[in-house]
Amino acid sequence: VITEAIPDIVGGKVIGLVTSRDEIPDLLKLDDVIDLVIPRGSNKLVSQIKSSTKIPVLGHADGICHVYVDKSANMDMAKRVVLDAKIDYPAACNAMETLLVHKDLVTNGALNELIVDLRIQGVTLYGGPRASLLMNIPQARSFHHEYNSMECTVEIVDNVAAAIDHIHHHGRQPMDMNCLLLFCSAHTDCIITEDQETAEIFLHQVDSAAVFHNASTRFCDGARFGLGAEVGISTSRIHARGPVGVEGLLTTR
Repeated sequence: VITEAIPDIVGGKVIGLVTSRDEIPDLLKLDDVIDLVIPRGSNKLVSQIKSSTKIPVLGHADGICHVYVDKSANMDMAKRVVLDAKIDYPAACNAMETLLVHKDLVTNGALNELIVDLRIQGVTLYGGPRASLLMNIPQARSFHHEYNSMECTVEIVDNVAAAIDHIHHHGRQPMDMNCLLLFCSAHTDCIITEDQETAEIFLHQVDSAAVFHNASTRFCDGARFGLGAEVGISTSRIHARGPVGVEGLLTTR
């Protein structure tokens, strides 16, 4: 269908189909004729391609997305955002994997309400050192873990600064400085708060491809951004960043 839709003056051979994985290693050696590789698939696939080619790679290996619920959050909104971010499509790269909660929400019972709502929806919870102790839930083996399922990690933080530090420390993997495009999670992170000043601190200091205020991480999507068909999501800090449409593939001339 695609090749038949291409005008004759362009020619159908502009599109090629790779029918076997055995052909991919040979393609990845053609850095003199191939300008860009956009792998779509598992973390393992993206990492493997990134490490085996000189061709620039656009994409992301991990999607460890955080939602931070601040002490001034509207809890009705917080519940809707957290549930949407986790259960709408748990296997998506923009689904919430870690829920960070301000310490004041422990004492006023708001954290317990969030946990109850997640459990009612069938989400299995694991805690960081503080949350597992206070909420009596199993401790997570690692903060740097993408569940891609109805599971998530919960941790308690002192304030927005601690939430930002957590995201920067645990929301990324070691980066290969020799690679043309740097890969880390730094995918999508969200703050839920009614305090505009706190929101601005979070939005400006969290170094991720998409950062949201009072909106689900699931909004990080090319179609929702109005980009048309999404080619992929890039967590690189070079060229296109975040959801990439056709315009994101263009360069200036």
